[in-house]
Amino acid sequence: MEYRRFGKTDWKVSEIGYGMWGLAGWTGNDSQEIKRSLDRSIELGCNFFDTAWAYAAGKSEQILGELMKEHASKQLHFATKIPAKNFKWPSKPSYKLEDCFPASHIIEYTEKSLKNLNVDCIDLQQFHVWEDGWANHDDWKKGVEKLKKEGKVKHFGISVNRWEPENVLKTLETGLIDAVQVIYNIFDQAPEDKLFPLCKKLDIGVIARVPFDEGTLTGTLTKDTKFPADDWRSTYFVPENLIPSVDHAEALRPLIPSSMTMAEMALRFILSNDDVHTIIPGMRKLKNVEANIGTSDGKGLPKLLLQELKGHRWDRTPTAWSQ
Repeated sequence: MEYRRFGKTDWKVSEIGYGMWGLAGWTGNDSQEIKRSLDRSIELGCNFFDTAWAYAAGKSEQILGELMKEHASKQLHFATKIPAKNFKWPSKPSYKLEDCFPASHIIEYTEKSLKNLNVDCIDLQQFHVWEDGWANHDDWKKGVEKLKKEGKVKHFGISVNRWEPENVLKTLETGLIDAVQVIYNIFDQAPEDKLFPLCKKLDIGVIARVPFDEGTLTGTLTKDTKFPADDWRSTYFVPENLIPSVDHAEALRPLIPSSMTMAEMALRFILSNDDVHTIIPGMRKLKNVEANIGTSDGKGLPKLLLQELKGHRWDRTPTAWSQ
């Protein structure tokens, strides 16, 4: 495993972190395999874990809390997220700060997360959605400053809305945010335009989420793929999304090196960008942990292939189903 400096936190984080959304509330989970997968990731050098209260109302946080207790001798870094008070994803410009992140709500859900994680202080507490129009409002700042002063949160971050990587720039300039989590992959290259340069200037840690475009970039989805009704992907991969997603993935097949899978190429594309400090793929199976962590070997993609992949940028705008 290779490690990168995580902005002004000065942490050394593993290039491949662990996204924990799928560990609670998704269909097809095997709790024993999840446990083996988490333990194996630590054995292989993973030291960054990302969860959220919204992942099954704290269940994922509890899983992480148990993991950290069992591996107390290891230096692990962890992040969680505060849901918006209105519990709507993503946020919209019309939403008011008081309906999403008033100080009282920030404090209340941080306390819930502290209890679920069984810790006294959270390494990185993130806002699970955001609107840059809230940047200069005082109430969220009061919540942040109070929790830091009390020693309950070390650092604050923002998980940027899907396909809106610039909907955070003014907020980063406040100096209160130490990390940004953003969708970045072969298709979603827009963070390179303005977000990554600003993060570099301000020394803000960058977490790349959704490296496989919710599964499209694994190359395993087809236009006939269906998910159970109680699986969130059934509402995301609606026909108007699934069909073009598969088409875009199929267009990549001629570019995949003979020694790689599409998923490996997708991770190596991100690892080739030094502006990203850690990637958090969701991993529910042992084989995926080993394959994903295996890409962190200091080897990016050839320059020519990277240039070809740049041509597969797919700029999209939020929709009713993009969540």
